[in-house]
Amino acid sequence: MAERLSALTIDSRHGQARALAEQAIREVGQVILGKQNEIRLAVTCLLAQGHLLIEDVPGVGKTLLARSLAAVLGLSFRRIQFTSDLLPADITGASVFDRSSGRFLFQPGPLFAQVILADEVNRATPKAQSALLEAMEEQQVSIDGVSHALPAPFFVIATQNPAQQIGTFPLPESQLDRFLLRIGLGYPAEPLERKLLRGEDRRQLLAGLRPVMGLEELAALREATRAVQVTDAVLDYVQALVRYTREAPQFELGLSPRAAVDLVAAARCWAMIAGHGGVYPEDVQAVFPAVAGHRLRRRGEADFSSGNPAEAVLGEVAIP
Repeated sequence: MAERLSALTIDSRHGQARALAEQAIREVGQVILGKQNEIRLAVTCLLAQGHLLIEDVPGVGKTLLARSLAAVLGLSFRRIQFTSDLLPADITGASVFDRSSGRFLFQPGPLFAQVILADEVNRATPKAQSALLEAMEEQQVSIDGVSHALPAPFFVIATQNPAQQIGTFPLPESQLDRFLLRIGLGYPAEPLERKLLRGEDRRQLLAGLRPVMGLEELAALREATRAVQVTDAVLDYVQALVRYTREAPQFELGLSPRAAVDLVAAARCWAMIAGHGGVYPEDVQAVFPAVAGHRLRRRGEADFSSGNPAEAVLGEVAIP
């Protein structure tokens, strides 16, 4: 598939890439029912080479989504349960003295996999949370002054419980800004919940998932998304949205330059999956709440009519 994608014309390559992405979304949708938009956002995040934050109450399928994505994409998977006593070395690994050689040897931690599920990341202390920062940004970890490259691709899916729940620590802004998208799954609609109750165990369905692509296909798919065109008019719209968050009195903290770059990258991927010839304003609008929601900090008791600060920004900024 990778060779076929690279040999096709741009339009044909986008069509092939879109079909491959849609196949992955459909496969995951067999396990995670009624969450097509959330699954599409998760695939968008992976294709944009970002990291995903899933915030929701326990038991709605956050872990199942992460495992399903790894299985469908044929990527190695490791789960790290974040707890209050977790140490950075428990995540990254450590140098251990080897008696036979008389040297310290690096023993990789669970972070060395292609898809990492950082489960309940906000139940760990800030010191343990910070162990993810270098890995997410640089795709490497440094132990005793030596850098160790992480597997490629490297995709972190972190889950967090609502901040008001007992035993949680807020994620620092520097870490939140490293997540390209934040999504929530929510409770299923009653007909779908009835299907869950009557249907096959989700774990059995997960075991039956087969990869729809390999590493070469995934690399070609990412390359195809980077080729999606973004016009100056769309960039004007992106900058208008970012500027509004920085200047509006309702926000204490606006969107960073990294967030603006992430917004364009996510819009490119969304446009490719939607079959658009380039990025349209509606593609930007589709991903904006997931890109901006966790990065915006409201000032004091600022009130938003929609209840969602990111949605409010879309309502205030006109398309140029």
